[in-house]
Amino acid sequence: MGGWQLTRTFTSSSEEVRWDRLGDPAAPPVVLLHGTPFSSYVWRAVARALAGEFQVFVWDMPGYGTSQMSDGQDVSLAAQARVLCELLEHWGLSELSEPQVVAHDFGGAVALRAHLLHGARYRRLALVDPVALAPWGSPFFRLVGEHAEVFEQLPAPLHKALVREYISSASSPGLHPATLESLVAPWLGEGGQPAFYRQIAQADQRFTDEVQPRYGEIDLPVLVCWGEDDAWIPAAKAHELVSLVPGARLRLVPGAGHLVQEDAPAELVAALLEFLE
Repeated sequence: MGGWQLTRTFTSSSEEVRWDRLGDPAAPPVVLLHGTPFSSYVWRAVARALAGEFQVFVWDMPGYGTSQMSDGQDVSLAAQARVLCELLEHWGLSELSEPQVVAHDFGGAVALRAHLLHGARYRRLALVDPVALAPWGSPFFRLVGEHAEVFEQLPAPLHKALVREYISSASSPGLHPATLESLVAPWLGEGGQPAFYRQIAQADQRFTDEVQPRYGEIDLPVLVCWGEDDAWIPAAKAHELVSLVPGARLRLVPGAGHLVQEDAPAELVAALLEFLE
């Protein structure tokens, strides 16, 4: 996928997960979480930049990217948080070596649930345009969620056009054509098309409602990064989130949309290197 490949496999409670590690194994660990409908591919430039100073763990969540996609699979926020905890234990990061976590979009909710509900311990947490505050989900997102079985039957060319337009709207300046194709590719074909609608159908706001009242309990350094031109989750949510998390810092990224990793990778890397230990 565009020169990005995950070479390792872990069997989780939600089926097989593809993952990899970059950088010096003796360096401090950093775990990157992607959002929806993306994969670890969006972290490729950031991961390679951070790998100069950190041991960087990347993974495709179950039902995303190159990880397993299957009928009846649980790809909900609740399931992904459980899988994150399983991976942290598998990587040896659950007790003695607490990782620093960087989470985007849906991955933000996964990291927050793992920490607040399952006791996952982090040294620091950076949230990049996270799904964390109600209400969330665009009218399109809600429409698809309510009629996933209908959308699954779309002719393949119409489905591809829909996914392309949807993913394109996550960038403010626009995605490079090759990048867009790499982000769309996992959602095509017999396995990818139903998987795309499956993850939307299972994206229930109750999974963030369960943790939002507990943000005041977070007792670790938190950085909130947000694209100023985010059309999916407006930057006003960034200020709201920072007000709920004790001591949280805010970094707005001018000219970037929801996919800050693609729109302003250098600015995001600079903010993360300044924040991470």
